[in-house]
Amino acid sequence: MKMKKIMAVLLSTAMVATLMVGCGSKKSSDDAKGKVYYLNFKPEVAEQWTKIAKAYTKETGVEVKVETAASGQYETKLKSEIAKTDAPTMFQINGPVGLESWKDYCADLTDSDLYKNLSDQNMAVKKDGKVYGIPYVVEGYGIIYNKAIMDKYFALSDQKSGIKSTDEIKDFATLKKVADDMQSKKTELGIKGVFSSTSFAPGEDWRWQTHLANLPVYYEYKDANVSDMKDLTFKYNKEFKNIFDLYLDDSTTKAGLLGSKTVEDSMAEFALGQSAMVQNGNWGWSQVSGTKGNVVKAEDVKFMPIYTGMPDDAKQGLCIGTENYWCINAKASKADQKATMDFMNWLTSGKGKSQMTKLGFISPFKTFTDAEQPDDPLAKEVVSYMNNKDLTSVSWNFTTFPSQAFKDAFGQNLLKYAQGQMKWNTVVKDMVADWAKEKAAAAE
Repeated sequence: MKMKKIMAVLLSTAMVATLMVGCGSKKSSDDAKGKVYYLNFKPEVAEQWTKIAKAYTKETGVEVKVETAASGQYETKLKSEIAKTDAPTMFQINGPVGLESWKDYCADLTDSDLYKNLSDQNMAVKKDGKVYGIPYVVEGYGIIYNKAIMDKYFALSDQKSGIKSTDEIKDFATLKKVADDMQSKKTELGIKGVFSSTSFAPGEDWRWQTHLANLPVYYEYKDANVSDMKDLTFKYNKEFKNIFDLYLDDSTTKAGLLGSKTVEDSMAEFALGQSAMVQNGNWGWSQVSGTKGNVVKAEDVKFMPIYTGMPDDAKQGLCIGTENYWCINAKASKADQKATMDFMNWLTSGKGKSQMTKLGFISPFKTFTDAEQPDDPLAKEVVSYMNNKDLTSVSWNFTTFPSQAFKDAFGQNLLKYAQGQMKWNTVVKDMVADWAKEKAAAAE
């Protein structure tokens, strides 16, 4: 009897051990498969990302969790989540400045297919020769023009530029010749001015203090073969002034009234056919098409580069870039890192490409055909410029601008200059001093 009890205990123990081993094997198998946790930056596409996660899990069996940060709260949310045991395996940074904040958590992506498949590898966020951030969406900006108005000008018998097509405008000198002549014939053309208002209402000057300022910074960085500078000289301030003055001189609005103009005002002028050109990005199409009374046809909305008078104007493309870069959490398990990379590859070169298209993003990957890109006219123009091997895109270096305070001060001075209240050399002097001061403050 005693022996039977002993045997029963031993048998029970063996069964428990077997069950424990079985459970352990199951857990090891799950760990080996890995999982994905994506902290999404864009609230406007949160629902679509949830659908993407479900589609991937259904296809592969890999768990994908998506959380979305509230608007303007991404950094706060990331700091909170990254400290947890179940931290995001996939998150985003906004460029080189963001990398400095999160470099300890960004895995090396140099040898990844994701990096190899980029149409322009210069867009990746790099440090010390290694890649840590991959752009997953790109946008472009330049001078948007109304082809119908431009063609009307080219057909005028008394036009003095001698230019017959926008295809002939490949540098600042030609652009200025055409714009100045068009401005003198604005009544014949039925416009109020060649360029829409240079908006300077509070918070509305980003097209000049950030986007336009990107060009001289890009060329100064290029000359020095760097991706950032503690001390900027504003070497190409004259070129900046060239195009800025043209916007002011050949405008729908007198300089004294620009302090009250918004970007919405500027885009509405273009949409209503009151101007022939406006500096903005591909996101501007929704503003044009959404304007009540819009008279601009989709087939007439085109882009040209922002020419400033650089020697290589003719080789310059649009300003193309992003503030949205994917990173993989270097502190996640190897299995989770692999699972995350597999998910990224599925989105950019596998069946998931169709899911990315539904997000409305212009993809920076050469794995996407034109048919897999958004179909609005300005997005198509950006893709066309990206694929033009004879042109060099101007990268978005404004992600390295030292602070919002720097940009605000520069914008305020540009308005003072526009209204005749500040000399240009003072604008340049202040810009250089403010850059150095804010860069030093950011380094403390």
